Amino acid sequence: MSSFDRVNHDILMGLVAKKVSDPRLLRLIRGFLTSGVFANGLVGPTDEGTPQGGPLSPLLSNLMLDELDRELERRRHRFARYADDCNIYVRSLRAGERVMASVERFLARRLKLKINKEKSAVASPHRRKFLGFSFTSGMTPRRRIAPQAVARFKLRVRALTMRTRGASLVQTAKELSRYLIGWRGYFGLCETPC
Repeated sequence: MSSFDRVNHDILMGLVAKKVSDPRLLRLIRGFLTSGVFANGLVGPTDEGTPQGGPLSPLLSNLMLDELDRELERRRHRFARYADDCNIYVRSLRAGERVMASVERFLARRLKLKINKEKSAVASPHRRKFLGFSFTSGMTPRRRIAPQAVARFKLRVRALTMRTRGASLVQTAKELSRYLIGWRGYFGLCETPC
């Protein structure tokens, strides 16, 4: 949804300071944000954004977007958000376009964030995915595994079971079992397959 490679550090640290009073922890978080990025064999400075894939990034994006959650609750919208991935559910395409525009303005004004246009869209819930899940279409929508997640599953199983991989049958079975158990644990809440 939003672009966390452009997060304003001062705004983020102000929001963190509302929740954290320990100055040592605040310095540590600021150091994490400004530690730099490694590119082309050199470390370059970072004066905005959060390190992608870093262990603190989901927590910091949740702190940053808590303001958005409160605004959506105030407007009585139904939504689901984890880190910077967010789905807002409304009744019509037209309402979705209005909400998208107003959320975009809210994020720009309040948090100095821009919505990632490539990943964002106004669409029916069965055409979108959220954390690997989607919905079926129809009068009674049900949770399902998003088609992209099924495709990734098939690729991973294929990679784990390739004969040319050089792993023994016992090792392959162990790795495949671990992957299948984890995958089933994550997607076990679905009401329908694919």
